[in-house]
Amino acid sequence: MKLTLARICALQPSYSSENTDEMQERGVLIRRTLPEEIRDRIPELKVSFDSLFDDIKVEGSDGLGRKTQAPWVRIFSEAMSPNPREGFYIVIHFSASGDAYFITIGCGSTIWSGGDLRPMPDAELSSRTGWAKSVILQSIGTISPLIDQIELGSNAALPKTFEKATVCAKRVAILYQDLEDIEGLLLDAAKMLNAIYLAQIDQRDVSPGDQDRAQIDIIARPRTNPRRGQGRGLSAVERRQVELRAMALAIESLEKLGYSCEDCAQTQSFDLLAKRPGESIKVEVKGTTSDFCDSVLMTRNEVELHSLEAGLTALILVSGIKLHKLPSGEFEASGGSAEVNIGWKINDWTLEPVAYQVSRGRP
Repeated sequence: MKLTLARICALQPSYSSENTDEMQERGVLIRRTLPEEIRDRIPELKVSFDSLFDDIKVEGSDGLGRKTQAPWVRIFSEAMSPNPREGFYIVIHFSASGDAYFITIGCGSTIWSGGDLRPMPDAELSSRTGWAKSVILQSIGTISPLIDQIELGSNAALPKTFEKATVCAKRVAILYQDLEDIEGLLLDAAKMLNAIYLAQIDQRDVSPGDQDRAQIDIIARPRTNPRRGQGRGLSAVERRQVELRAMALAIESLEKLGYSCEDCAQTQSFDLLAKRPGESIKVEVKGTTSDFCDSVLMTRNEVELHSLEAGLTALILVSGIKLHKLPSGEFEASGGSAEVNIGWKINDWTLEPVAYQVSRGRP
């Protein structure tokens, strides 16, 4: 494998967008030889993955049509990353000068637009990679040995986007690659990727509104099987524990602001009535195990309430709630971070209908 990696690097300075002899050789190495050599090592790599991810694949690309200056080979779960534009994966990148290659954890960085691949917005890429790095640190405690800065040495748009889509990287200099344990680096990267995949299975990267929307889609289209990479979702018991934890943190946050709270969830179109002298606020509380809370699902009555009283109500979002299964088999929720929005204006958010109740008309 080291010989193949070195030969790809040796061909990099001869880059051309045309299918020259050098680019033909590089294409065979990227699309066939190196992936086959990595596939031979999949049994060892699978030790680092949970049994859920029994579909580890390898593929390489040196460009669609015209040759790219930044070829790559990636290792991925087919369910979690069905194509290079979706999900996370281990990816080997090569510097333009050919002096080094990078073993990295990366994510999809392009989108189809107008029949062509275009870079994903920087803010979205930064959010994705930052989340994945935090998952690795929480699960493993370190990103070592993938601690290097990735620099592919190209000013072209696509290589620059690849750099921005990198969560963490290990630079392997060709002059010193014999000193590196490449199989060991791939094993370390596999452990990190496994942590990210498990967090995605728990939907920690999906806002609660998107989670609920997916469940609505399943109800409306029961014959459509969701992909494994879409997450497992929460049971009714787990959801209840999350709701209770969110309410507890919401009340705690409001009390710190001087409010007394009344639980109205069972009788009103809001969850809490928060009061302090001269002030009474209707509060909606939404809790999630996700690390993100950028969207939530609301009933028609809830939307009408917050629309009619815009700026006079409150929305409290509690994210990052942890669920633990007790020896008794029951679930317990802990942790979480509360975002308190008093004087919330629903019209500052985007409202999108995700389902309709269609009733048979009556004469």
